[in-house]
Amino acid sequence: MAQGYTDLEYIIVDGGSTDGTLEIIRKYPQVVTRWISEPDGGIYDAMNKGLNIASGDIIGFLNADDRLALLESWPAFLQHNPPPGSPSVLASVAEALKDTAIQAVYGDVNFVKDGKVIRHYSSAHFTPSKFANGYMPAHLSFYARKSAYDRVGQFRTDFKIAADFDLLLRFMYVHKVPTRYLPMTMVHMTPGGISNAGISSRLLLNKEIIQSCKDHGLPTHWLKVYSKYLRKVGEYWPRRQRT
Repeated sequence: MAQGYTDLEYIIVDGGSTDGTLEIIRKYPQVVTRWISEPDGGIYDAMNKGLNIASGDIIGFLNADDRLALLESWPAFLQHNPPPGSPSVLASVAEALKDTAIQAVYGDVNFVKDGKVIRHYSSAHFTPSKFANGYMPAHLSFYARKSAYDRVGQFRTDFKIAADFDLLLRFMYVHKVPTRYLPMTMVHMTPGGISNAGISSRLLLNKEIIQSCKDHGLPTHWLKVYSKYLRKVGEYWPRRQRT
């Protein structure tokens, strides 16, 4: 709602929770286009349900407890020709994808705890070859045309943690879908999540990453994938954040 962008459908896929989620959803019929609450086969099964329901031209995902960033001004790439209305992440994505040669966009995310940014994850220097290092653009900043999903396919449900990695690998490495990096922070994420639930989760994550690379013909190995943790150290250093 705070984005102020109205040309969208907002679909919520809930796994049959009993924590008051449905009561909250019912308070916003003017915003929520459609919602489902039923048992599912995990995160990626739920995301696939959303993909199957979505009728919009562009699709993006936002997980529970994460928020789209609120922009004070249009990002630099729109400063010279800003779209009408207030600046927002969704409007920026829509404007960028007016370029019909581009099929998907992605940007940066912040990890926020107690109202403070504790980590900045930038996708600025990503190239498809870096998938071999276990590195990927921030998935929650990834918006793609529905027509591209129809060609690339959905999330793997045999993966428990790295299906988003596998999906972006197929988009950008296998199918070479034309993408564009947007130099802006798009999402504020809460720390944690299934991939950071402990050592066993990280081991499973990297095992699935290596399997994905193998399945799609991208050479890699354990040492190469685990080297990404050295790069992550720099993400915790204070820096000037992009809006």
